[in-house]
Amino acid sequence: MAIHHKYQEIKKKYEQLIARKNKVDENFYNGVYDRYLYPVLTSRHIPPIWKYDLNPVTNPFFMERLGVNAVFNSGALYKDGKYYLIARVEGYDRKSFFAVAESESPVDGFRFWDEPVILPDTVAEETNVYDMRLTMHEDGWIYGIFCSECKDKENKDPAAAIATAGIVRTRDLKEWHRLDNLKTVNSPQQRNVVLHPEFVGARKYAFYTRPMDDFIETGSGGGIGFGICADIEHAVIEKEKIISERKYHTITEAKNGAGAVPIKTERGWIHIAHGVRNTAAGLRYVLYCFATDLNDPARVIASPGGYFLAPVGGERIGDVSNVVFSNGAVRNENNEIYIYYASSDTRLHVVSTTVEKLMDYVFNTPEDRLRSRGSVNQRIELIKMNKTLLGMEK
Repeated sequence: MAIHHKYQEIKKKYEQLIARKNKVDENFYNGVYDRYLYPVLTSRHIPPIWKYDLNPVTNPFFMERLGVNAVFNSGALYKDGKYYLIARVEGYDRKSFFAVAESESPVDGFRFWDEPVILPDTVAEETNVYDMRLTMHEDGWIYGIFCSECKDKENKDPAAAIATAGIVRTRDLKEWHRLDNLKTVNSPQQRNVVLHPEFVGARKYAFYTRPMDDFIETGSGGGIGFGICADIEHAVIEKEKIISERKYHTITEAKNGAGAVPIKTERGWIHIAHGVRNTAAGLRYVLYCFATDLNDPARVIASPGGYFLAPVGGERIGDVSNVVFSNGAVRNENNEIYIYYASSDTRLHVVSTTVEKLMDYVFNTPEDRLRSRGSVNQRIELIKMNKTLLGMEK
């Protein structure tokens, strides 16, 4: 049976997109990281056979039968010289699923595996899954922690939902084993949960959590939490300690949450999180950093003020505008760091830096002084120091 002639045209454009080399954006500079001109994953990176029925009998007009709306919010892993992204793929039907894309380059050439990920269907009420973080854990497993969403049956509002943290593990990103969803005794709902990559204490598993009173609003949830459990297969956290607080008139005022799995450096664990504030135009999401102690990952030891990365230009436009979000970053053997971030719930980008640069940023950038007076004093101190260095002081 002959395939519709349009397929070859679409396939050619798809291959050209995969082969396109990415470039550093020469118009952007902040000394911390390099931005790249092109997204690393978009809806156009989805293989055509995932969207089109190629049979001319059942699809004579070669229509998209299963369209893809967006590709974003990807967990990331560097293993055996290759880069792996487990992306959130959202169909036209609003349902999300996971798919693995692989490349030998951290900034381009990502190609999805033949088929999307099939997770064990052990939670009957689960409607949607998304935003997986990949943790290569000290115990030898690769864990995926993701948002498991279901309808709130106690609420008649058709939009009312409940979010919990789903847990799977794998050796090869192909065969996945489903564990019990995480339970947090004192938090009704959980989102943006990250598994720490090493044991703490007496071989305990540690999680970074985001306590929430309901699906959208954090309510009494005070920020990014930290909790431990002994059994990862039936994970229950009895107590959460807030380690990165929501604060008035800062980038974390409305809510904040853990992002990528923390990166281990000689000076501490570096975290890339997201902060949210409200504006007249709606919520604005940015990324920020902080560091915790190597031996006590619940203790913050550095907290640079302001945001680390915010949406710019076309990144501000999409399904949920004015948003950047990261749930994946990797460090390779050359101490290069690649941070994958989505813009406006639509596409996936990357920035690159080094361990040395990231440590310099996190440990030497001044903290937020929390008041306008403190902020202007901070800036005047910098100006005066620079004037002295430039010989401008009388």
